[in-house]
Amino acid sequence: MPDVLKLCGNYIERGENRIINLNIARLPSATKIDIPIHVFRSKNDGPVLLLLAGLHGDEINGIEIIRKSMVSGSIIPKRGTVIAIPILNIFGFVYFSRETPDGKDINRSFPGGEGGSLASMIAYQFTNDILPIIDYGVDFHTGGESKSNYPQIRCDFSVEKNLELAKAFAPPMIINSQLMDKTIRKTAQKAGKPLLVYETGESLRLDLPGIEEGIAGTRRLMKYLGMIDQAKPTDNVPLILEKNSWLRSKASGLFRPTVQLGEKVKKRQVLGVINDPYGEFEVKIKAPHECYVFGVNNMPVVHQGEALFHIGFNNDMRS
Repeated sequence: MPDVLKLCGNYIERGENRIINLNIARLPSATKIDIPIHVFRSKNDGPVLLLLAGLHGDEINGIEIIRKSMVSGSIIPKRGTVIAIPILNIFGFVYFSRETPDGKDINRSFPGGEGGSLASMIAYQFTNDILPIIDYGVDFHTGGESKSNYPQIRCDFSVEKNLELAKAFAPPMIINSQLMDKTIRKTAQKAGKPLLVYETGESLRLDLPGIEEGIAGTRRLMKYLGMIDQAKPTDNVPLILEKNSWLRSKASGLFRPTVQLGEKVKKRQVLGVINDPYGEFEVKIKAPHECYVFGVNNMPVVHQGEALFHIGFNNDMRS
């Protein structure tokens, strides 16, 4: 760990806590938009851990996880450094939107470009100013578009370190999730910086149990990394799921799920029902095999082909 940490043109000494305001752009009103970056440095050697939320502006649960963690002091390290960014997409947060005002998704814009779209510029500054100085990270998300997620860590199992860190976080579920092009996770992996994704709840809704799970998991990860001495123990033995897929609607109509998030279901068990508004038909959505439901669409009106259930499973469950 360096004696002086250089971040976005600022120099932070050991033992110093600072808030750095990273200017991104201005609103049409000429109001400056800054991204607050909170830096907590111990005097003692240790890793640099990034805690990031608000990459999608309408995903509130991660913002609350970091906010509560900062207010309580639970992420102040005894060893190493924590860099906490509660909201990366300030524009999306202000406008209750997943994207930036130009309609771009920051998490499909990495590693970004200095003269690109607004989303690309934010990705570029993160990639060049923040990513090089971290060792590990957790990127907090929620389900989008009225879809709710069971508390989970997503990571690429092909990288052994990812699964090791996910087990240390100890969420209820750990899901194998391949890297997608132009995402923050793939950019971090290319740079040799393991980045876990924690998912819980639904966009624009607070999921209090999932928030508490995220706070406790962060502390467990920090303890595992040697940054703190104590963390709340858990009875969780994370359920590790190597494969996942979406079950989609076979018809348009009124949708009603009949299972709960996190539930284990049997082959051909009815997960939900679609009816037309006039009572002329009913379509049952059945499990193709034994699996766990870790994502559910909460929209009562759905179109044919729309994603309804996100399921996870292992090969031995498909027989």
